[in-house]
Amino acid sequence: MPTYSELANHQVLSQPVYEAGRPIEVVAREFGLDPSFVIKLASNENPLGPSPLGLAAAKKALDSAHLYPDGSSTFLREKLAKIWSMQPNQFVIGNGSNEVMILLAQAFLRPGSEVIFGSQAFVVYKLATLMQGATPVEVPMPNFCHDLKAMRAAVTDKTRILFLASPNNPTGGTDNPQEIVDLAKSLPDHVIFCLDEAYTEYLDSSADLRELIKAGRKIVVTRTFSKAYGLAGLRVGYLMGSSEVCGILNRVRQPFNVNLPALAAAEAALDDQEFLNKSKRVNAAGITQLSEGLKSLGFKYIDGKANFLAAQIPNAEEAFVKLQKVGVIVRPLKGYGMTGWLRLTIGTEAQNARLLDELKKL
Repeated sequence: MPTYSELANHQVLSQPVYEAGRPIEVVAREFGLDPSFVIKLASNENPLGPSPLGLAAAKKALDSAHLYPDGSSTFLREKLAKIWSMQPNQFVIGNGSNEVMILLAQAFLRPGSEVIFGSQAFVVYKLATLMQGATPVEVPMPNFCHDLKAMRAAVTDKTRILFLASPNNPTGGTDNPQEIVDLAKSLPDHVIFCLDEAYTEYLDSSADLRELIKAGRKIVVTRTFSKAYGLAGLRVGYLMGSSEVCGILNRVRQPFNVNLPALAAAEAALDDQEFLNKSKRVNAAGITQLSEGLKSLGFKYIDGKANFLAAQIPNAEEAFVKLQKVGVIVRPLKGYGMTGWLRLTIGTEAQNARLLDELKKL
C-alpha cells in the first residue's frame, strides 16, 4: 500500500515550511507567563493596533457574517483605482499580499522556469517558486543590500519573474527609487517584475511604476494592509498591474478568498490617514530609539526604513530563547542564512525600552 508521501507531488516533499513568529499565547503557556506580560516584537505587526476606522467597519460587517463576501472585491478595487488613478480591473485582492504573489507563481511558473530574488529576501518568493517546480535564483546581497546590477545580470531566457522588495524583509534595507525604475525598464519582455511594497508606507518616497504599467511593461506591484494599517489578523493585500495580468490571476484565485470583515476593514482603513500618519511617526521614533540603544550596547544592526531592525546579537539563537523566558518574542534569522542575527520589530516606546533592557541583561 503506497504511503501519502509516495502519492504526493514530489516538490511538496522538499518544500520548506514557513516559520512564523511565535504567538503570545503559546510562549506564555510554554514558559508559565501571564499572556498580558508578553510582548511580541517578531512579526512586524503594528504596535498601535488596528486602524480604528478599519476595526469599526470590520465589527459592523460581522452583522452580515451569514452572507458570502463579495468575491470580486468590487468596492475595494474601485477605491484603490481612485487612489492610484488606475482602473478597477487593474487590481487583484488577496488573502494578504503573499497570496497574490503565490497566484503570480501559479499562473506563470512551470518546471524549467527561473525566478530571481535576493539571497536574504522574503521566503515566500522561494516557497512559491519551488511549489511550481521552478528554479529559484538567489542573487547574493553584499552587506545585506540588493545588488540590482547583479540581479539584472542573472536574467536568462528562462527567467519568468524577478521579485524585489523595498524595504526588504528581513533586512530592512531600501533601494533607490530611480534605480528600481531603471531596473524595471531594462528587463526583457518575457520577465515579470514584481515590486513588493509591503512596508512602503513607512518611506518618504518610493518608486512609481504606474506609467510603465500603463505603457505595457510587464510589471506588478504588491501591497498589504497588515503593517502600517494594522490589519495583519484579517489578512488582506493587493496586486496592481495591467488588466490582462489581473484577469489571468483572477482565473487562478479562489472564490471568496478574502473574508467579509477583512474587505470592509481594508476599504475603511484607506480613509484613516490620521492613523497612518501616527503609525509612521511612532515607527520613525522607534527606529531612532532602538538603533541608538543597539549602538550603545555595541550591537551591529542594519540601517533599515521599515518597521523593524535586523541586529547581530551574540549567541542570537540562545538569546531568542532567553528573551522568551522573560516575555519578549523576537525573530531569529538563521533560516534566512543570517545566523547570529535577530529581527526586532519596532514597538511602542515602552516596549522598545523593555527590549533594550533585556538585551542589556543578556
